[in-house]
Amino acid sequence: MLSFAKPARHQHVEAAESGPKKLPWGEGERLQKVLAKAGVASRRAAEELIEQGRVEVDGAVVREQGLRIDPDTAVVRVDGVRVVVRDEQVYLALNKPKGFQSTMSDEMGRPCVGDIVAERVMAGQRLFHVGRLDADTEGLLLLTNDGDLAHRLMHPSFQVSKTYLATVQGEMQRGVGKQLRDGVELEDGPAKVDKFQVLEVAEGKTLVRVILHEGRKHIVRRLLAEVGYPVIALVRTHIGPVALGDQRSGTLRVLGRDEIGKLYEAVEL
Repeated sequence: MLSFAKPARHQHVEAAESGPKKLPWGEGERLQKVLAKAGVASRRAAEELIEQGRVEVDGAVVREQGLRIDPDTAVVRVDGVRVVVRDEQVYLALNKPKGFQSTMSDEMGRPCVGDIVAERVMAGQRLFHVGRLDADTEGLLLLTNDGDLAHRLMHPSFQVSKTYLATVQGEMQRGVGKQLRDGVELEDGPAKVDKFQVLEVAEGKTLVRVILHEGRKHIVRRLLAEVGYPVIALVRTHIGPVALGDQRSGTLRVLGRDEIGKLYEAVEL
Protein backbone atom coordinates (compact mmCIF):
# COMPACT_ATOMS: atom_id res chain seq x y z
CA MET A 1 0.00 0.00 0.00
CA LEU A 2 1.43 3.37 -0.99
CA SER A 3 1.67 6.03 1.67
CA PHE A 4 0.15 9.40 0.75
CA ALA A 5 2.07 11.41 3.32
CA LYS A 6 3.47 14.54 1.65
CA PRO A 7 7.01 13.83 0.41
CA ALA A 8 9.91 16.21 0.80
CA ARG A 9 10.05 18.60 -2.15
CA HIS A 10 13.84 18.51 -2.40
CA GLN A 11 14.71 15.04 -1.33
CA HIS A 12 17.98 14.94 -3.31
CA VAL A 13 19.61 17.98 -1.67
CA GLU A 14 21.54 15.98 0.90
CA ALA A 15 22.96 13.70 -1.79
CA ALA A 16 23.91 16.73 -3.86
CA GLU A 17 26.00 18.10 -1.02
CA SER A 18 27.90 14.88 -0.41
CA GLY A 19 28.47 13.78 -4.03
CA PRO A 20 28.87 10.20 -5.22
CA LYS A 21 29.84 7.53 -2.75
CA LYS A 22 33.05 5.84 -3.91
CA LEU A 23 32.92 2.08 -3.70
CA PRO A 24 35.94 -0.16 -3.07
CA TRP A 25 37.51 -1.92 -6.04
CA GLY A 26 35.44 -4.91 -7.14
CA GLU A 27 32.16 -3.60 -5.74
CA GLY A 28 29.37 -1.99 -7.73
CA GLU A 29 29.70 -1.33 -11.46
CA ARG A 30 31.73 1.09 -13.55
CA LEU A 31 29.72 4.21 -14.37
CA GLN A 32 30.26 3.93 -18.15
CA LYS A 33 29.02 0.32 -18.08
CA VAL A 34 25.93 1.36 -16.11
CA LEU A 35 25.18 4.10 -18.67
CA ALA A 36 25.62 1.66 -21.55
CA LYS A 37 23.29 -0.91 -19.94
CA ALA A 38 20.70 1.83 -19.40
CA GLY A 39 20.74 2.53 -23.14
CA VAL A 40 22.16 6.03 -22.82
CA ALA A 41 25.08 5.43 -25.18
CA SER A 42 27.74 2.89 -26.08
CA ARG A 43 30.43 2.40 -23.45
CA ARG A 44 32.89 4.49 -25.48
CA ALA A 45 30.33 7.27 -25.99
CA ALA A 46 29.49 7.13 -22.26
CA GLU A 47 33.18 7.72 -21.49
CA GLU A 48 33.04 10.81 -23.70
CA LEU A 49 29.93 12.08 -21.87
CA ILE A 50 31.80 11.68 -18.56
CA GLU A 51 34.87 13.44 -19.97
CA GLN A 52 32.68 16.35 -21.14
CA GLY A 53 31.24 16.80 -17.63
CA ARG A 54 27.71 15.91 -18.73
CA VAL A 55 27.18 13.13 -16.16
CA GLU A 56 26.19 13.64 -12.52
CA VAL A 57 26.09 11.05 -9.77
CA ASP A 58 24.24 11.94 -6.56
CA GLY A 59 24.20 15.61 -7.52
CA ALA A 60 27.91 16.01 -8.34
CA VAL A 61 29.50 16.16 -11.81
CA VAL A 62 31.77 13.16 -12.42
CA ARG A 63 34.77 13.35 -14.75
CA GLU A 64 36.61 10.35 -13.36
CA GLN A 65 36.64 7.37 -15.72
CA GLY A 66 35.97 4.02 -14.09
CA LEU A 67 34.12 5.35 -11.04
CA ARG A 68 32.25 2.43 -9.49
CA ILE A 69 28.69 3.07 -8.31
CA ASP A 70 25.84 1.07 -6.80
CA PRO A 71 23.06 1.08 -9.43
CA ASP A 72 20.49 0.29 -6.73
CA THR A 73 21.11 3.51 -4.81
CA ALA A 74 22.95 6.00 -7.06
CA VAL A 75 21.03 8.86 -8.68
CA VAL A 76 22.53 9.33 -12.16
CA ARG A 77 21.74 12.20 -14.52
CA VAL A 78 22.93 12.96 -18.05
CA ASP A 79 22.53 16.57 -19.19
CA GLY A 80 20.36 17.11 -16.10
CA VAL A 81 17.89 14.31 -16.94
CA ARG A 82 17.70 11.38 -14.57
CA VAL A 83 18.59 7.97 -16.01
CA VAL A 84 17.00 4.70 -14.88
CA VAL A 85 19.91 2.43 -14.03
CA ARG A 86 18.22 -0.34 -12.02
CA ASP A 87 17.63 -3.44 -14.13
CA GLU A 88 14.51 -4.50 -12.27
CA GLN A 89 12.62 -1.22 -12.67
CA VAL A 90 9.64 -1.40 -15.05
CA TYR A 91 7.85 1.58 -16.64
CA LEU A 92 4.89 0.85 -18.91
CA ALA A 93 2.18 2.80 -20.74
CA LEU A 94 -1.16 1.03 -21.14
CA ASN A 95 -4.01 2.09 -23.40
CA LYS A 96 -6.83 0.94 -21.11
CA PRO A 97 -9.84 -0.28 -23.08
CA LYS A 98 -13.34 0.87 -22.30
CA GLY A 99 -15.09 -1.54 -19.91
CA PHE A 100 -11.94 -2.46 -17.97
CA GLN A 101 -11.60 -1.71 -14.25
CA SER A 102 -8.47 0.18 -13.13
CA THR A 103 -7.55 -2.53 -10.64
CA MET A 104 -5.13 -5.44 -10.54
CA SER A 105 -7.96 -7.85 -9.68
CA ASP A 106 -11.75 -7.68 -9.48
CA GLU A 107 -13.89 -9.59 -6.98
CA MET A 108 -16.85 -9.55 -9.36
CA GLY A 109 -14.86 -11.09 -12.20
CA ARG A 110 -15.08 -8.03 -14.42
CA PRO A 111 -12.22 -7.40 -16.89
CA CYS A 112 -9.46 -5.35 -15.27
CA VAL A 113 -5.94 -4.00 -15.83
CA GLY A 114 -4.54 -7.00 -13.94
CA ASP A 115 -5.78 -9.27 -16.75
CA ILE A 116 -3.62 -7.38 -19.28
CA VAL A 117 -0.44 -7.63 -17.18
CA ALA A 118 -1.16 -11.10 -15.74
CA GLU A 119 1.95 -12.66 -17.30
CA ARG A 120 4.21 -9.99 -15.82
CA VAL A 121 2.62 -10.39 -12.38
CA MET A 122 2.98 -14.17 -12.56
CA ALA A 123 6.66 -13.65 -13.43
CA GLY A 124 7.09 -11.82 -10.12
CA GLN A 125 6.68 -8.17 -11.10
CA ARG A 126 4.73 -6.14 -8.56
CA LEU A 127 3.18 -3.31 -10.57
CA PHE A 128 1.42 -0.15 -9.35
CA HIS A 129 -1.05 1.60 -11.65
CA VAL A 130 -0.63 5.36 -11.44
CA GLY A 131 -4.07 6.79 -10.74
CA ARG A 132 -7.32 5.37 -12.09
CA LEU A 133 -9.72 5.65 -14.98
CA ASP A 134 -13.35 4.68 -14.50
CA ALA A 135 -14.56 1.67 -16.48
CA ASP A 136 -16.24 3.81 -19.16
CA THR A 137 -13.11 5.92 -19.72
CA GLU A 138 -10.32 4.66 -21.94
CA GLY A 139 -6.78 5.80 -22.54
CA LEU A 140 -3.45 6.24 -20.84
CA LEU A 141 -2.53 4.51 -17.58
CA LEU A 142 1.03 4.21 -16.32
CA LEU A 143 2.21 1.01 -14.63
CA THR A 144 5.46 0.71 -12.71
CA ASN A 145 7.17 -1.09 -9.84
CA ASP A 146 8.91 2.17 -8.88
CA GLY A 147 6.94 2.98 -5.72
CA ASP A 148 8.56 6.40 -5.18
CA LEU A 149 7.64 7.59 -8.67
CA ALA A 150 4.10 6.17 -8.49
CA HIS A 151 3.55 7.84 -5.10
CA ARG A 152 4.64 11.26 -6.34
CA LEU A 153 2.78 11.11 -9.63
CA MET A 154 -0.44 10.52 -7.68
CA HIS A 155 0.28 13.12 -4.99
CA PRO A 156 -1.58 16.43 -5.54
CA SER A 157 1.36 18.52 -4.31
CA PHE A 158 3.28 17.80 -7.54
CA GLN A 159 0.36 18.85 -9.79
CA VAL A 160 1.19 16.56 -12.70
CA SER A 161 -1.19 17.46 -15.52
CA LYS A 162 -3.51 15.04 -17.32
CA THR A 163 -5.02 15.65 -20.74
CA TYR A 164 -8.39 14.28 -21.87
CA LEU A 165 -10.43 14.30 -25.05
CA ALA A 166 -14.13 14.42 -24.21
CA THR A 167 -17.11 14.10 -26.53
CA VAL A 168 -20.07 15.88 -24.96
CA GLN A 169 -23.75 16.14 -25.77
CA GLY A 170 -24.77 19.40 -27.41
CA GLU A 171 -23.08 22.23 -29.29
CA MET A 172 -21.02 24.05 -26.69
CA GLN A 173 -21.74 27.73 -26.16
CA ARG A 174 -19.15 30.47 -25.89
CA GLY A 175 -17.97 31.21 -22.37
CA VAL A 176 -17.97 27.63 -21.11
CA GLY A 177 -14.19 27.42 -21.32
CA LYS A 178 -13.78 30.57 -19.22
CA GLN A 179 -16.29 29.21 -16.71
CA LEU A 180 -14.29 25.99 -16.35
CA ARG A 181 -10.96 27.83 -16.07
CA ASP A 182 -12.37 30.20 -13.44
CA GLY A 183 -13.73 27.31 -11.40
CA VAL A 184 -16.94 25.39 -10.78
CA GLU A 185 -18.45 24.47 -7.42
CA LEU A 186 -18.92 20.71 -7.08
CA GLU A 187 -20.45 18.79 -4.18
CA ASP A 188 -16.98 18.09 -2.74
CA GLY A 189 -15.58 21.59 -3.29
CA PRO A 190 -14.48 23.89 -6.10
CA ALA A 191 -12.60 22.57 -9.13
CA LYS A 192 -11.23 24.07 -12.32
CA VAL A 193 -9.33 23.13 -15.45
CA ASP A 194 -5.89 24.40 -16.45
CA LYS A 195 -6.65 24.58 -20.18
CA PHE A 196 -9.74 24.01 -22.30
CA GLN A 197 -10.24 23.92 -26.07
CA VAL A 198 -13.14 23.15 -28.37
CA LEU A 199 -11.79 20.97 -31.19
CA GLU A 200 -14.82 20.02 -33.26
CA VAL A 201 -18.58 20.50 -33.40
CA ALA A 202 -20.71 18.14 -35.47
CA GLU A 203 -24.13 16.44 -35.40
CA GLY A 204 -25.15 17.92 -32.07
CA LYS A 205 -21.96 16.87 -30.30
CA THR A 206 -18.75 18.68 -29.32
CA LEU A 207 -15.22 17.33 -29.00
CA VAL A 208 -13.14 19.20 -26.41
CA ARG A 209 -9.66 18.94 -24.94
CA VAL A 210 -9.38 19.32 -21.15
CA ILE A 211 -6.09 19.67 -19.26
CA LEU A 212 -6.10 19.64 -15.47
CA HIS A 213 -4.07 18.36 -12.53
CA GLU A 214 -7.05 17.45 -10.35
CA GLY A 215 -7.24 13.79 -9.37
CA ARG A 216 -10.68 13.54 -7.79
CA LYS A 217 -13.00 10.73 -8.85
CA HIS A 218 -14.84 11.33 -12.16
CA ILE A 219 -13.58 14.93 -12.09
CA VAL A 220 -13.76 15.57 -15.87
CA ARG A 221 -17.23 14.05 -16.19
CA ARG A 222 -18.51 15.99 -13.17
CA LEU A 223 -17.06 19.32 -14.33
CA LEU A 224 -18.56 19.06 -17.79
CA ALA A 225 -21.94 17.86 -16.48
CA GLU A 226 -22.01 20.78 -14.04
CA VAL A 227 -21.75 23.30 -16.90
CA GLY A 228 -24.48 21.51 -18.85
CA TYR A 229 -22.60 19.16 -21.16
CA PRO A 230 -22.76 15.48 -20.16
CA VAL A 231 -19.86 13.36 -21.39
CA ILE A 232 -20.60 10.71 -24.02
CA ALA A 233 -17.03 9.42 -24.44
CA LEU A 234 -13.79 10.15 -22.62
CA VAL A 235 -10.16 9.32 -23.40
CA ARG A 236 -7.04 10.26 -21.41
CA THR A 237 -4.25 11.10 -23.87
CA HIS A 238 -1.42 12.41 -21.66
CA ILE A 239 -0.02 12.08 -18.14
CA GLY A 240 2.57 14.83 -17.73
CA PRO A 241 5.14 14.35 -20.52
CA VAL A 242 3.91 10.88 -21.55
CA ALA A 243 1.55 10.72 -24.54
CA LEU A 244 -0.75 7.90 -25.64
CA GLY A 245 -0.06 8.66 -29.29
CA ASP A 246 -1.34 6.00 -31.73
CA GLN A 247 -0.95 3.12 -29.27
CA ARG A 248 -3.68 0.53 -29.86
CA SER A 249 -6.34 -0.16 -27.22
CA GLY A 250 -5.38 -2.91 -24.78
CA THR A 251 -1.65 -2.79 -25.57
CA LEU A 252 1.38 -2.07 -23.41
CA ARG A 253 4.56 -0.28 -24.37
CA VAL A 254 7.77 0.29 -22.45
CA LEU A 255 8.44 3.97 -21.73
CA GLY A 256 11.50 5.49 -23.36
CA ARG A 257 14.46 6.78 -21.38
CA ASP A 258 13.56 10.41 -22.12
CA GLU A 259 9.96 9.89 -20.99
CA ILE A 260 11.08 8.34 -17.70
CA GLY A 261 13.59 11.13 -17.13
CA LYS A 262 10.89 13.77 -17.71
CA LEU A 263 8.55 12.00 -15.28
CA TYR A 264 11.29 12.06 -12.64
CA GLU A 265 11.83 15.75 -13.34
CA ALA A 266 8.11 16.50 -13.06
CA VAL A 267 8.00 15.10 -9.51
CA GLU A 268 11.47 16.33 -8.45
CA LEU A 269 13.08 12.91 -8.09
